[in-house]
Amino acid sequence: MKVKLFYSVLFLTVFLFGASNSFGQDNLIIKRPGKADVKIALNAYSFTKPLLNYSKNRSGEKMSLFELIDWCAVQGFDGVDLTGYYFPNYPELPSDEFIYNLKKYAHTSGIIITGTGVRNNFADPDPANRAADVKHVKEWIDVAAKLGAPVVRIFAGPVPSGYENKWDEVAGYMAESIKECADYGKEKGILLGVQNHGDFLKTADETIKLVQMVNSEWFGVIVDTGYFLTPDPYVDIEKVMPYAVNFQLKESAFGAASVVPIDLERIMEIIKRTGYRGY
Repeated sequence: MKVKLFYSVLFLTVFLFGASNSFGQDNLIIKRPGKADVKIALNAYSFTKPLLNYSKNRSGEKMSLFELIDWCAVQGFDGVDLTGYYFPNYPELPSDEFIYNLKKYAHTSGIIITGTGVRNNFADPDPANRAADVKHVKEWIDVAAKLGAPVVRIFAGPVPSGYENKWDEVAGYMAESIKECADYGKEKGILLGVQNHGDFLKTADETIKLVQMVNSEWFGVIVDTGYFLTPDPYVDIEKVMPYAVNFQLKESAFGAASVVPIDLERIMEIIKRTGYRGY
């Protein structure tokens, strides 16, 4: 099947294995043995349009998750992140039959499932809405466990109207919701990671503060190299690396609208300095 790469966002998905580093005594810092070493995985978002066309039965070019695995195998990728909203009928849960068939197909294709992710908004000031999203994240932690995906990606959510100058208040109730999910992830053996997405989390300092507020070894950062809204996002990228449970490489470090290509040499230097190992 010929598929145009609609959103050419190659993700260097770095799943973590363990840890020694020089970033201090923080118990939340992930310790990694050995030298930095990465394998290459693709995030399903790179094919967002054809995947959504298929899962929502829309017109236009289509691609199933099974065809995505085929593409990864043909192109020589080591792994794939199968984002939840490309599963048929999302946010409804996939059947066990679908999950296990997908898991088997990935394995027999030689492709590691490096993670999955959901849509959520833990910045919402309405406790009922946050509770619904906690339930949703827990359900997808169960899906991840069945799928063999070690990480579930969540979002913080956008800054709610009227809360622009109330960061600590929003972070407080957000951390409570995330902690509940992380505790559930611990029970299931699944890591939870929040992606800095240029929303509530715009800087490394904000991201790290949230991680410390949640205070769970089963919660970390999905490092999005394209969404630190700071003068030098590479500084922020390096700063959060010790807390990362996954790593995404975007086309530009300065946002989707930027034409400045990402500095791959600088990214690799950061990976080497921080001792990353994984996808």
